[in-house]
Amino acid sequence: MTGSDRNKPDPADVLDMRNYRIDRLPVRSKSTFERWMAVSGVPLAILAFVVFGFVYTPGWLLTLDPAQLPSTALENFERLGEEVFIRRNAFMLAIFLVGMILWTAGSIPNYLTSLIVIISLVLTGVLTEEHAYAQLGHRIMWLNIMSFILASMLVATGLAKRFTLWFLLRFGKSASSVFLSFIVINIVLSAFISATTAKAAILLPVFMVVAAIYGARQGDGKTNFGRNAVLQNLLNINLGAGAFLTGSGANLLAAALIGGAIAGDVFYSDWLLAMFPTMVGLMLIGYLLGMRIFFPLEEREKLPQIEGGMQRLREEYKALGPISFQEVKAAVIFLSILALWSTDRLHGISPTAVAFVGGIVALMPRIGIVTWNEVDIPWHLMLFSAGAYTLGAGFAQTGLPNIGVTAFFTTIGLDQDTPFWVLYVILTAVMAYSALVSQSKTMRAMIFVPIAIGTAEHFGHSVISLALPVAFLIEHVYVLPFNSKPAALLYETDHYSLTDAFRYGFTMMTLGWLAIIVGGETWFRWVGITPDGVFGIF
Repeated sequence: MTGSDRNKPDPADVLDMRNYRIDRLPVRSKSTFERWMAVSGVPLAILAFVVFGFVYTPGWLLTLDPAQLPSTALENFERLGEEVFIRRNAFMLAIFLVGMILWTAGSIPNYLTSLIVIISLVLTGVLTEEHAYAQLGHRIMWLNIMSFILASMLVATGLAKRFTLWFLLRFGKSASSVFLSFIVINIVLSAFISATTAKAAILLPVFMVVAAIYGARQGDGKTNFGRNAVLQNLLNINLGAGAFLTGSGANLLAAALIGGAIAGDVFYSDWLLAMFPTMVGLMLIGYLLGMRIFFPLEEREKLPQIEGGMQRLREEYKALGPISFQEVKAAVIFLSILALWSTDRLHGISPTAVAFVGGIVALMPRIGIVTWNEVDIPWHLMLFSAGAYTLGAGFAQTGLPNIGVTAFFTTIGLDQDTPFWVLYVILTAVMAYSALVSQSKTMRAMIFVPIAIGTAEHFGHSVISLALPVAFLIEHVYVLPFNSKPAALLYETDHYSLTDAFRYGFTMMTLGWLAIIVGGETWFRWVGITPDGVFGIF
């Protein structure tokens, strides 16, 4: 047997973690609906561009009120004149619809759609070349890049795997304690890793082996332990990201949009104070609902089914060897970054600048931890994000969200006397349940956060009071497989059905929305996000 053969996983060994690497999971065939979406996406996008760009201009654009425009858009209105300004808004709407259709349908790669969006905004005159191309250098883009460098440091040193296995072996003594352990592991990893897909890749082999130890099998061997193991981890991967400003690029984009509207910053510490207890509470509720209501364990599932199964995890942990000096350095760097992020309101250094320094130290020759070739930066996601940020820049130049919001509320009869709580409930509900039909957190942030900003400005409320609670709902993307990359990835494990995911996920999504509503009257009031007496309950 050659050395390469010895390194290959044994397909018959359900406890071999190498069998559960992302590149070894079977690829599910697309459903009839998914294939139809992919085929129809390009023709629909072309039709939308032609209709809204050249044939039909909505009445609410033709009757826009310049007084409702934000400052940047108003300057363009005065400089260009009404006719040209409306024409550019029509192109902005058309390009936005093209992006939404192609990103949702998946007809072409998402990064290619972003490149089409960027050049379309330039060629139609919505944005200058300097403004459009500069979005790849957006500070949030740099924070994403630095975060991937730091996450690669955790993976390259083995520190993330070591912590996961150690915690699970130390505290995962029974089925219940295993699931509680994964909650803690997800929270800790979320504080340091800003990519939910990267967290899923780290955790997937571990919880798949644990599921096998407790007798769960894929396909016809589905058990409630397996359903709990995968669906609870999918939930916690996303909720953990929502607990931290740096938990995902979509959170950072939302913060940047809000910061631009208020001419200030959304601090890491403010987000942490508001959302950490909220998300931890939802994780615990998800654990209780999974174990007691949706997927209660049979007696035989409460104890390991494979003799010596936990020993295999101990062997994996032992194979890592003694903790290395590189791992210690990685831990010190990350704890330092986390401390600076958490105290940003005190020292005023942005999360991007902090991550920048951490990335430089991690890459520094001789004293650093990783080389550039060891860094895993998904550039296709960077290009996708750049497209979304460029659309956001187009919104700022044209004021399209404000125009649309004004027209919408006028149409449904809401006037300036509309109570704050009506706006709060409508906006948060739309944001929460929009995840059911979207596959991009970044797109949802780019669409609905500007709408919340426009609504707040239109009705004379604080931007923070409406836009930040909407942003807090970004990470509820775990109901259906196409709602997020981790959801698509974990669906390939074949440990649960679409019905299982929908029943459990939709319930948790609704509870997540209700938590934001309750928070609007209680916790968010106390930390200064929503005004006193939002709903008049307490």
